[in-house]
Amino acid sequence: MDKPDKILQQVLEGRADANIRFDDLCGLLRHLGFEERVRASHHIFRRADVVERITLQRDGSKAKPYQVRQVRSIIRKYSLGGSK
Repeated sequence: MDKPDKILQQVLEGRADANIRFDDLCGLLRHLGFEERVRASHHIFRRADVVERITLQRDGSKAKPYQVRQVRSIIRKYSLGGSK
């Protein structure tokens, strides 16, 4: 299992939202086909077949837990990464 798959599994399990590395979450979104744009401290991710845009900000080296929950919701809603 490669790193994006491990991060995807960790995000979908939802047991460690406060312990997801920011860079890993950004890498997962890029792996899932999102395009990234950076404006100051905001990393904005878009994908043509996803209505919502995802905006992430660092919290030290970690992603903010509420943003991890938003990413999980979008991954599940659109069945990205083979998830149900």
